[in-house]
Amino acid sequence: MKYYIIAGEASGDMHGANLMKEIKSLDPDARFRYWGGDKMQNQGGEPVKHIKDLAFMGFIEVVMNLRTILGNLSFCKKDIAHFSPDVIVLIDYPGFNIRIAEWAKKNGFKAIYYISPQVWAWKAGRVHKIVKSTSAVLTILPFEKAFYQKYGYQVNYVGHPLLDEFDFFNEKQQKTRKSKKEIIALLPGSRKQEIKKMLPVMLQVSESFPKYKFIIAGAPSVPPDFYHAIIKNKDVEIIQGKTYELLSIAHAALVTSGTATLETGIFKVPQVVCYKGSQVSYWIGKQLVDIKYISLVNLILDKPLITELIQDDFNIERVKNELNEILMPNRREEIRKGYQELEKLLLMEESPSSMAAKIVFSIAGNTNGSGIHHSRL
Repeated sequence: MKYYIIAGEASGDMHGANLMKEIKSLDPDARFRYWGGDKMQNQGGEPVKHIKDLAFMGFIEVVMNLRTILGNLSFCKKDIAHFSPDVIVLIDYPGFNIRIAEWAKKNGFKAIYYISPQVWAWKAGRVHKIVKSTSAVLTILPFEKAFYQKYGYQVNYVGHPLLDEFDFFNEKQQKTRKSKKEIIALLPGSRKQEIKKMLPVMLQVSESFPKYKFIIAGAPSVPPDFYHAIIKNKDVEIIQGKTYELLSIAHAALVTSGTATLETGIFKVPQVVCYKGSQVSYWIGKQLVDIKYISLVNLILDKPLITELIQDDFNIERVKNELNEILMPNRREEIRKGYQELEKLLLMEESPSSMAAKIVFSIAGNTNGSGIHHSRL
């Protein structure tokens, strides 16, 4: 069967690759065409667009690149129509993928939303649009199923696919790198816009901790030269495309908000969560977003286990103080216990990617296209 998959960010590329791997175990003749990154390309198939050309961060950035985004939408619709897939799999990336889902519904294509957009944070009314445009919605956070039920919809909770990545990593290797100093990981984000804002502050903080070795988790889609232009002569190392290897040996971490906060939590590394956007984007976001926390760790636990430094709070002095805190034994033990609680909430009996693949495969082979996997309660 033919599968058309759209992922627009680094985390989507990772989850898309794991999904493709599991689909191939169910459907050896599977043919893939996709928007994604290097990890999806490693699974074979036909790449259409790379994530490095798709990720726009913040309201202002989206407006500035609106012509490109609209052009991509038009191209994507034509490409899907030409490929004529048995099913379309939409991985997060809501501004783009919700529009594709609506178009797909009108044009007789089956679509599955894998990794539901964060409708619980803002624009909650999108739940109706998402469910009505798709044959199934697959959620990955424990509280999302109840959120959809509040609006009268039954969706599928498959578990967080980061657990699959963690298992794959543990099967391949354990701690292999040795260092005379304990390591503090810097995760400044996966987009150039994020890195430009986050990394300079993180680097200045590193100068106050000479007893530690600071290492940057370089995003696979960002060239090393981009980091070197920011680092200049500072004694900081980059490990490109090996975030898990770095987290497996890290003593602590400074992490830009996003999927990386949960990855760091799964590896049980004490962390300080950091975020800073443009003033306009931040102001608009504050008017629209209705959540208590920005890190997935705190959101899932529904309590402030790890410190979040947002916008003006993300400054050199605050980061230094909070980093000092998570280097203290009592605070580290408090975070460790919280991470154990997090792990219990996330664990599933079956691999999340495997569960998702079974639903995708089932719907792809269901020729009448009925929405059998979600329903109105």
